[in-house]
Amino acid sequence: MNPHIKKVYVPMTETAFFILLCLRKPNHGYGIVQMVEKMTEGAIKLTPGTMYGSLSKMEKDQVIRFLREEEKRKIYQITELGLEVLQLERKRIERLYKIAQEEM
Repeated sequence: MNPHIKKVYVPMTETAFFILLCLRKPNHGYGIVQMVEKMTEGAIKLTPGTMYGSLSKMEKDQVIRFLREEEKRKIYQITELGLEVLQLERKRIERLYKIAQEEM
């Protein structure tokens, strides 16, 4: 993995985490916003500016890719690199959780 990608995405922001998580299946920006709101029971609400800025950056970094356009909506999906980054972040979160449990 490119050191730049690892530095930028691990640890990653909640926005990046949820975008990658949601794009394990093809989806568009508004669909991601809805999924995140549902997953977090309304605790996290992604704004359009944050969402579309993140999608653009993540596509440039090749952690997601544009698949097609449907009814003026861009459909994206996570790439192999994105899955690798998501897995690294998941392991990091699990490690933090394990340490926190041991210290309580």
